[in-house]
Amino acid sequence: MVPTEELRACERIPAGALEAHAQRNPPCLPPVCACLRAARKQVHPTGRRFAWRRQASPPEQIPPSPLYKRGARGDSAGGLGGFARATGCLFSLGGPRRTISLQRTWHRAGGPRIWSQAPLLAGAILLLTAAAAWGQAGAAEAPPAYRSFPVLGSRLAVWGVAQLHLNFAAFILGVPIFAVIVEYVGWRTRNPRYDWLAHEFMKLTFAAFSATALLGGALTFFLLTLYPRFFGYLAGIFGPTMWVYAGLFFLETFTLYLYYYGWERLAGSRKGLHLLLGVLLNLWGTALLFVANSWVTFMISPGGVDEAGKLTSLWGAIANFTWMPINVHRLIANVTFGGAIAAAYAAFRFLGAKSDEERAQYDWMGYVGNFVALSSLLFLPFAGYWLGREIYAFNQTMGITMMGGFMSWLWVVQAMLIGVLFLGSNYYLWLGMERIPGSERYRQFIPYMLLILAAGFMVWATPRSMVVTLEESRAMGGTHHPVLGVLGVMSAKNTAVNLMILTTFLSFLLYRRANKVSGKPWAKAGMTIQGVLFGIAGAVVTFYGIYGYFVESIVRIGFSVYQVLAVLTAIVLIMAIDIPMFRGAEARGAIRWGRIAPRSQYVLILLAVTFAWLMGLMGFARSGIRQHWHVYGVIRDASPEAWTPALGYAASMISAVTILFFALVMLIFWLGGLGEKSPEEAVGLAGEIAPGD
Repeated sequence: MVPTEELRACERIPAGALEAHAQRNPPCLPPVCACLRAARKQVHPTGRRFAWRRQASPPEQIPPSPLYKRGARGDSAGGLGGFARATGCLFSLGGPRRTISLQRTWHRAGGPRIWSQAPLLAGAILLLTAAAAWGQAGAAEAPPAYRSFPVLGSRLAVWGVAQLHLNFAAFILGVPIFAVIVEYVGWRTRNPRYDWLAHEFMKLTFAAFSATALLGGALTFFLLTLYPRFFGYLAGIFGPTMWVYAGLFFLETFTLYLYYYGWERLAGSRKGLHLLLGVLLNLWGTALLFVANSWVTFMISPGGVDEAGKLTSLWGAIANFTWMPINVHRLIANVTFGGAIAAAYAAFRFLGAKSDEERAQYDWMGYVGNFVALSSLLFLPFAGYWLGREIYAFNQTMGITMMGGFMSWLWVVQAMLIGVLFLGSNYYLWLGMERIPGSERYRQFIPYMLLILAAGFMVWATPRSMVVTLEESRAMGGTHHPVLGVLGVMSAKNTAVNLMILTTFLSFLLYRRANKVSGKPWAKAGMTIQGVLFGIAGAVVTFYGIYGYFVESIVRIGFSVYQVLAVLTAIVLIMAIDIPMFRGAEARGAIRWGRIAPRSQYVLILLAVTFAWLMGLMGFARSGIRQHWHVYGVIRDASPEAWTPALGYAASMISAVTILFFALVMLIFWLGGLGEKSPEEAVGLAGEIAPGD
């Protein structure tokens, strides 16, 4: 192996590139060492002192090589050509001792060149050929950079296992968050049905936990065997955090077992201790999420490393540009996804129920799951917007690639999926009004809300550039439609999504008060203020959406912040009025749980499938913007599969994994229903459900 301290003698070659080469290519030529040592001392191996200089070399002389810039890793066959490519140097031979130099031309002090002696050429070629063969033979003994997976290929194998693992992980990390909240409500209200509901949620988590752990182990195994050098690099950067991750995983597993199996033993006066275990379970799970996110976001926006990819600050590598936005975005998405899967489970049990009581129980469970999913969904676009801003802040080229490059049509597909989520969630609420006495007074507003949602959906799904023929492009004067083109920019889309969020919040508000009549003397004034707040928020969103067309893009981006703040402020203030206004309100009748159209349950299943597919699509977007880099700008992907898949290819893969995920989920649902108590035995008849819940 070429000693690193000797390689560093080549002053103009980055140390990191030399070290990477030395680690990757043990059999580098020993003669190089002598020449580099001589370069440091300005003395030729013959003992004579020389001057040296760097020569520019024609690009065509550089042999093609998989090695790449900034200290990134290549394959095992680096050899002389690979080192030349990595360092920007060519090899030249000559001199009485036939030493090899890296693009250095040696001269006697004031004398003629010694490398141009023709009789030495044959010996030089022989030496170079033998050394290259030596390098290839030695490299064969080193671990390869990539290995192939049978039939599917390495990338599809890792992609499939990673997406399955993340889907299950999102579920088991999101469900305990609201399960503990539901259990706390039951403890404070002394209502056993909330305790039953929390236990049902945790039963699903417990069943999915084993699948998550198995898939996580499979993912680690695939990375170790199929991408050994890349995984070794990540382990070299994040080694300490991987030990922390292992410790947190042990704590989460131990706490989960205590929390689930101690449910009955820690009831009654010891319920507070059981809730404490639930809180600890969520803390360990959130910490696990944050640690794993540091590895993923480092690949997108690396920090804490120098130009050669060497670690300079572990905390800098962890707290990179996109770490905290991903943490917030995934935390909210996990709750949304967990609520959607729990609601789909309730729908599955509702459709298979054999009694009205059982249907009532799972109807209520589906409503709670959908409520959790819908509540967190309202905030998810804001977290996604923050993540997008940080990607632009880290690298504008990456941001342009994400939104305006080859991935631009991905966001049209995303708009279709999110439109399904908003329309489906609202449709479920509107169907749910049929089981609520007194909701008739609010049904008159449904067509207007549907109109706003449909219009916002169409604006969001309008592309900036149309897929047209040459004749159509000439007729329009370009790829932008003369009329609809104005709806393809972010000003229009931000306005549309914010108005859709406000409309969805209004649907929930009407559902919440459908069978209630407030007895507060200030109720009329409170409702008037709520209406004014809705109007102000809508006006602010619309104003900045239109004004954005008349300012520069850098200013327009800032307008989105004002739109977000207007919507969030309105939601907080309206709920601050609504909660006390309807506390202790008179009920017009009990909610008739279980008396809802069966199609509502298929809506819940559709929402869960859409969430899962959307998670896969967004995972592809985050990975795809790296293009041919394992770690963006640091480690290039030199595998045979180092190409970014087309959107159709990615959609097929995402669909296949989503189908497999739900097949496994169905199996878990079925296993979870074996040998359990019926809802009547566990809680009591559906008539125990209090009116207005």
